[in-house]
Amino acid sequence: MGSLFMVLVLMLHLSWSFSSTAHLCLPHQRAALLQFKNSISIDYYCGEDYYVEYPMTESWNKSIDCCSWDGVKCDELTGHVIGIDLSHSCLTGSLFANNSLFRLHTLQWLDLSFNYLYGSPLENTTSLLHFHGLRRLNFAHNYFGGTLSSELFSQLVSLTHLNLSANDFSGLIPHQISLLSSLVSLDLTVLNNTMLTAFDGQGFDMLARNLTKLRYLVLDSVYMSDVELTSFLNLSSSLRHLSLCYCRLHGEFPSQLFYLPNLKHIGLGGNENLTVYLPKTNWTSGLESLDISYGSGGFRGSIPPIIGNLTRLISIDLSGNWFGGQIPDVFENLNRLTSLSLSTCNLGGLLPVSMLNLTKMTTLDLSYNYFHVRMDRIQMPSSIQNVDLRSNDFYGPLPNYIFDLVSLTSLHLSLNNLSGVVESDMLSKLTNLQDIDLSGNSLVSLSTSDKDVNYSFPQLKAVFFSSCSIRQFPNFFRTSKLEFLDLSNNMISGGISKWEAEGWEELIGLNLSHNFLTSLEQFPGKRLESLDLRSNLLQGPVLSTCLNLQTLNSQLFREFLISENKLTGNIPASICSLSSLTLLDLSRNSLSGTIPECLGNMSYDLHLINLQMNNLTGKIPDSFVNNELSHLFLNNNQLEGLVPQSLANSTKLEILNLGNNKLTDRFPHWLASLPSLQVLILRHNRFRGSLSRSIASSNFSSLRMIDLSGNEFVGPLPTKLFQNLRAMRQKPKWRSSNLPFDGYDDREYTDNYYQTFVNVTTKSLEIELLKTTAIFVSLDMSNNQFSGQIPEEVGLLLSLQMLNFSHNNFTGPIPASFGNLMALESLDLSSNKLSGRIPSQMSKLTFLAVLNLSENNLVGPIPHGNQFNTFDKIPTSVTWDCVAYHCQSNATTMGRLSQLHHRWQSTRILKYPFGRWS
Repeated sequence: MGSLFMVLVLMLHLSWSFSSTAHLCLPHQRAALLQFKNSISIDYYCGEDYYVEYPMTESWNKSIDCCSWDGVKCDELTGHVIGIDLSHSCLTGSLFANNSLFRLHTLQWLDLSFNYLYGSPLENTTSLLHFHGLRRLNFAHNYFGGTLSSELFSQLVSLTHLNLSANDFSGLIPHQISLLSSLVSLDLTVLNNTMLTAFDGQGFDMLARNLTKLRYLVLDSVYMSDVELTSFLNLSSSLRHLSLCYCRLHGEFPSQLFYLPNLKHIGLGGNENLTVYLPKTNWTSGLESLDISYGSGGFRGSIPPIIGNLTRLISIDLSGNWFGGQIPDVFENLNRLTSLSLSTCNLGGLLPVSMLNLTKMTTLDLSYNYFHVRMDRIQMPSSIQNVDLRSNDFYGPLPNYIFDLVSLTSLHLSLNNLSGVVESDMLSKLTNLQDIDLSGNSLVSLSTSDKDVNYSFPQLKAVFFSSCSIRQFPNFFRTSKLEFLDLSNNMISGGISKWEAEGWEELIGLNLSHNFLTSLEQFPGKRLESLDLRSNLLQGPVLSTCLNLQTLNSQLFREFLISENKLTGNIPASICSLSSLTLLDLSRNSLSGTIPECLGNMSYDLHLINLQMNNLTGKIPDSFVNNELSHLFLNNNQLEGLVPQSLANSTKLEILNLGNNKLTDRFPHWLASLPSLQVLILRHNRFRGSLSRSIASSNFSSLRMIDLSGNEFVGPLPTKLFQNLRAMRQKPKWRSSNLPFDGYDDREYTDNYYQTFVNVTTKSLEIELLKTTAIFVSLDMSNNQFSGQIPEEVGLLLSLQMLNFSHNNFTGPIPASFGNLMALESLDLSSNKLSGRIPSQMSKLTFLAVLNLSENNLVGPIPHGNQFNTFDKIPTSVTWDCVAYHCQSNATTMGRLSQLHHRWQSTRILKYPFGRWS
């Protein structure tokens, strides 16, 4: 079948080529084409991508008339090369203005889309300057960069189709683009919402007024915040397709555009400050596709009933609007509708019958709502192909009719309250199924039997059954060509045999974490990118337990997570051959020996190294280079020596945890050169000396968490340190009584996200907390030998939530400036030599839940008011020792602390998707 398809592709390209017996390709044009071919290369791995790709330039041979080459079109009379189509041709290499390809001045169309080319061919005016007859130019989906030349657009006056989408062009789009008065189609889409290119108000207004023939306009993720929305009223009445998603548009979008007579598609999604009002009456346009999702609608109340009048609608996406209530029954006349997306719309109640009776429906997305409906009372149309009902409250047994929907290609029912057993013969009916996700339904299980070997799943690529009730590895997937398999957070025990894991050679991502696995006989193969085996019972050496470096493609493998197992032995130096790793987590095992010297420079893309809680010894390698490393966890080992100064090369480092080792060093003040460092934990080592000299000129402006506790630091605290902690000096952005918003629905399934933990000690209780550093702010210098007075400048740290200066030799009064720490929730100044009164200003600390002032020489009355009045009435932890009055209080119920613990546990610090499927 694959060979037949390739033959068809070849025939398609050959039929487009032309060979004339009367007029052969001109020699100088053939030479230019061959020179172009020699200037680029072919990526022979490109065939593994999602598009059908064929390296057409392989047919280019100087002994053959170039008019017969694949992708080349010549004029039948003159022999001039007039067209080049090398789209999807696996081309890689640089392309600049001096390339020989741009000497083919007779070109009428040039298509290099969907390749791997880079350079800045449109920055220099000499590249396409003489292409006066060029009508179609398509550079889409490459890596071209640089700015767009203004003079270039003034020359390409014959262009009718221009597609520069999905590249890395940057800067302001020249006003001269409005001179392309013959343009029918323009696509300048920017990938990944990076907004590298922009329209200013005048430039877009000129475009809208002058391009009167425009029918297709796509500007997704082009920065357009400066564009006046009234400019859109000048767009051509012939416009058929308008897409302005994620453009930072703001204000009220002119509703008159919805009345354009030829408009078929309008996309305004992702403009969170844009208000869109749909026409309320007399709107019966021929609109076929409507996207006003995620922030663009500003809708409140119910879904606009006017939608029921758009009888030609094929696709509608209203996701991310705050409708609320039930879905209105307005679909009766929308009999052409094939795609309906209402994700994240705060909807609930019952599903309208007219919606489920749409006989042409192929895609239904109701994810992230609050529907509380028994699943077997929903009848899907037989035409349905893609169903996404994740994160709702659908309940009851999985209905049998789902497995009779033979057109299904994608089924997402995760994070509901479904039950039942999925058997192999049920799934085998879904011969078109490509991915299935039932994760987070704790009463759903998979059955397996000896008959499973009879079933095959030819299209199945992705299976997600995380957090279900699976006790045995399902062997009926063994013969499929799976790319992603997630069975994490189940109760699968024992080993997985080679027979059961047959077919793993094609896996891209495998997640078997949080089970009870003891061994793997079959290792994933050459396509593997992500392997997560955390929290199992695997034993033995690191690599031989789960990986075969001989069959693994080190250029693809990116995530290796195997923490919380029973691994023993050394970390082998051969692990550094995994040169494309982004995440490496070997923590919480019983690994011993030294850290390989190569670990710090094994991969430029390495974001995280987590080796904490092992038995590693020796020194930390001094081999860190300027890479992407942002999180380094080496805590809770037996490491000795100094903090390696090569860490200063890791300029993107955000979290450094070296706590609970045997490091002997002075304070590494040079870490202040790391502009992104937010968390610094050096607790319980043998650091010594004074901070005053080493830190006086340091910055540390991004630090939000500092833990120097349990060391041998001496001397006074430098006031300069607290003046430099600018991130801690910012006013808090959230109130303690509210859960902090971190961008995810709090019901979202999180097991496919890598999470990191740090330890915080409060009231002598060490708690491992999962947190977001942008939210939690703490300073712990306890259990050292600091002396002198506590600087007043500590009161500048307005975001501080936890402060621990206990078990030192501080003298003098408690600074009155502590009354400014309005976000403070835990304060421990115990076991010092503080004197004087407790500042009355501290009564303003309304969120203070943990207070320990014991073992000091404080005198005077206890402050009254606000939180101090409630210490004996609410769950909290308070201790003080007022020597002059001999008054003591010790209330240690921890309810409030538990609330804080629960809130901190609900936040996340790293959101790396596991593999590609998150």
